[in-house]
Amino acid sequence: MNMRIFKRTLAVILSACCAFSFSACGSTGANNNANLRKVSFMLFWAPDTNHIGIYVAKHKGWFKDAGLDVNILAVAQTGSEHAVDSGAADFALSTLTNAADFSTKGANLEQVMQVQQKPSAIWCSLAKNNKIHSPKDFDGRTFATFGSAEGDAVIRRMIQHDGGEGKFDKVTVGTSTFRTLESGKADFGGFYGTWEGVQSEMFGPKLRCFMEGDYGVPGQPDTIGIITNKRTIAKDPKLVRAFVQAAKRGYEYAYAHPDEASDILVKEAKDANLDPKFVKRSMKMIVDGQYWGNRADIKSGKFVFGTSDVKGAQAYFDFLSKEGAYTDAKGKVTNKTPQAKELSTDKFLK
Repeated sequence: MNMRIFKRTLAVILSACCAFSFSACGSTGANNNANLRKVSFMLFWAPDTNHIGIYVAKHKGWFKDAGLDVNILAVAQTGSEHAVDSGAADFALSTLTNAADFSTKGANLEQVMQVQQKPSAIWCSLAKNNKIHSPKDFDGRTFATFGSAEGDAVIRRMIQHDGGEGKFDKVTVGTSTFRTLESGKADFGGFYGTWEGVQSEMFGPKLRCFMEGDYGVPGQPDTIGIITNKRTIAKDPKLVRAFVQAAKRGYEYAYAHPDEASDILVKEAKDANLDPKFVKRSMKMIVDGQYWGNRADIKSGKFVFGTSDVKGAQAYFDFLSKEGAYTDAKGKVTNKTPQAKELSTDKFLK
């Protein structure tokens, strides 16, 4: 399972019924958009608070102010990264971690704004499972996975760091990790604390969770942000700057006005049927936990919102490389470690 793309299966299902409404979000009519440049942005999964800044920027008209008519696309079955690499989408939400993984297979992706500045991945069993009390208890049990070497490497390290052997069985998740655990087909799986963690607290099922950073996994794995194609950066840097500046404004506004931003997301992504209280609780966790950066430092200018955590990302890439988690386009393990500084840029943030 890839913790950074694990929601995609459910998102693809949702995309069938949401594609048209997502693309129309914030639209005020074709005539008003006639003089704007058409740009596409693909979701990473179903709409959630990680995407909220895009919806806010579109709703507020900040993309239009930048001369852009942004079409929000439901995630493709092959993923947002492949869509950007192939030219099917101009921009997308992804992670620097995923950009690194795709780079070993020949993709030309680059992250141009990193929204999330601290890890939010949690690895959990159901709270009612009294056989699991720490990661070493994952040993010999079944992992609900989407099949990636990254997830295997993380779980193995967590178990071994906690005193176990690092051996476990795996089962492929269907539409929901929650459902896979509740069915008894698996004993543990991965979630995002700022979304599924909130869902568990509000609606159940209750989880018992552990964070990989507490169990020997180095670096920053959850580098969620905006990616584009390196060719787009080279050929049309003005477009990239215009998009990034408007998106950055949307995310900064959401960080400063989380309740209003939550209402905007619920309204603009109406076919996702998001619970307003749930979205606001998620944003509260993001803001209170300063997941997008220290708010005082952002306000003072000490930290520029969207800056890439190259050091944290590289530490995680080095870990994955040592674990043999990277493969080339033919599926063969490669020892070539992706370089975070070559896969990200902050030059469009100012």
